[in-house]
Amino acid sequence: MTSAPRVVIADDMALVRTGFRMILTADGIDVVAEAADGNEAVDAVRRTRPDVVLMDIRMPELDGLEATRRILTGTDPAPQVIILTTFDLDRYVYAALSAGAAGFLLKDTTPEHLVAAVRMVRSGDALLAPAITRRLVERFARHDFPTTASHRDLDALTPREREVLRLLAQGLNNAELADHLSLSEATVKTHVARILAKLGLRDRVQAVIAAFRTGLVSPTGDDTPSPAAGVLR
Repeated sequence: MTSAPRVVIADDMALVRTGFRMILTADGIDVVAEAADGNEAVDAVRRTRPDVVLMDIRMPELDGLEATRRILTGTDPAPQVIILTTFDLDRYVYAALSAGAAGFLLKDTTPEHLVAAVRMVRSGDALLAPAITRRLVERFARHDFPTTASHRDLDALTPREREVLRLLAQGLNNAELADHLSLSEATVKTHVARILAKLGLRDRVQAVIAAFRTGLVSPTGDDTPSPAAGVLR
């Protein structure tokens, strides 16, 4: 039986931390620590070794972006970090994704989506809503995000791997990819791992961004997201 996810909540507003704690614990998720600023978040992660960190961007002393960088480069194994933001086009969100965050949530998300998000990233899925990802790419990618892959790089992918990458960019998680392609989840994970290796990417978040940047998926196109992609809307 899989153990409950262990979570650290980092937000400078006590009311937000309390609300998230109540939502998560009611669903059997273990909140192991809270933090009111980035320094406390880094210390809490080093002390408790959580699976997931809910990280506010705008905090005193040390902001969530720098805290995320320190956690992901100084913790082994590193937890999955979900960025919390009030604005879906907060300029810091894109920088956080490039720093290695697993995705982001708007603070007005529903309790059900918060719980689903924690469980999703704990299982290894990226948390990216295609509609929001498209807008982020349109607004920031050309200027702020380092080149991760080129059209030429995509030639290294097999037709099946290109299809997996395209569907990944549309917001499908591993289970949905497996169902859509009539494959096992283990096979899907193998395809994702090979895509990352061939394109020289760190994680699924970078893979999604690369799919948009190389034109495999168009930021302005009418890509149809999966039902689960609504997690962040």
